[in-house]
Amino acid sequence: MTNDASDKSLAVFQGKKIRRVWHDDEWFFSVVDIVEVLTDTSVPKRYWSDLKFKLQEEGFEAYDKIIPLKLIAEDGKLRFTDCARTKIAFRIIQSIPSPKAEPFKLWLAKVGYERVQEIQDPELAQKRMKELYRAKGYSDVWIEKRVRGIAVRDELTLEWAKREAKQEKDFAILTSEISQATFGMTPSEYKEFKGLTNQNLRDHMDDIELILTMLGEATTTRLTKDRDSKELPALKQDAKDRGDVAGDTRKNIEKKLGKSIISSENYLDAPEKRKRLGKTN
Repeated sequence: MTNDASDKSLAVFQGKKIRRVWHDDEWFFSVVDIVEVLTDTSVPKRYWSDLKFKLQEEGFEAYDKIIPLKLIAEDGKLRFTDCARTKIAFRIIQSIPSPKAEPFKLWLAKVGYERVQEIQDPELAQKRMKELYRAKGYSDVWIEKRVRGIAVRDELTLEWAKREAKQEKDFAILTSEISQATFGMTPSEYKEFKGLTNQNLRDHMDDIELILTMLGEATTTRLTKDRDSKELPALKQDAKDRGDVAGDTRKNIEKKLGKSIISSENYLDAPEKRKRLGKTN
């Protein structure tokens, strides 16, 4: 799952957040989050610990069926969390006495089925993504740029993967090179500048910030193909060189405007901007 898919790492049931991760071609859900939803306990981890012991007594070997996978914790860091695929989650739900169990089962099945549909028809995934952004208050103009940016990003990471970049760690290094050259800040520095914690940085960029990000990544993809670059050092040079192109473009725009276009403002915290953009939809 890419970083740009972070919104998809959360699902909501009756106002409660359920963390999930795509693993081995299916959704895995946080067991602790399921427990919290069904029991309203203030200590879901302890409840789950006791329930695991009970399940073992019933012949259900939780340790064989529950997989520790990295999910975003409350502190914004990725931490190993007990996760279960849909089938195993149903078994756990059956062991929890709760009037919410049946509605939750139906919801869980629906979420899993939607993901299968999205794999078969990627346009459904894009449609649902747009609906999610609209529900959060984004304008259609902004959403189109964001969706296009995701496609540009996916093309770049696919190219990196083909050229011996190791996913996650190397991708983060290369992305930092582009961001530093484009905006003068790494993604983590940019998030701090905008006052963000575990939110997706690109979801809080305005139109020009998104366009410059796309420019840096699209030109990096083109240059890497043209140079036929391989391995991290060469890919880093490509990222820096093409990020410089986006950075020069930013500086030219700023010179014309007479001010910086790098904004500490979070996109959704600017209602007047959303209203103005909405009129152009």
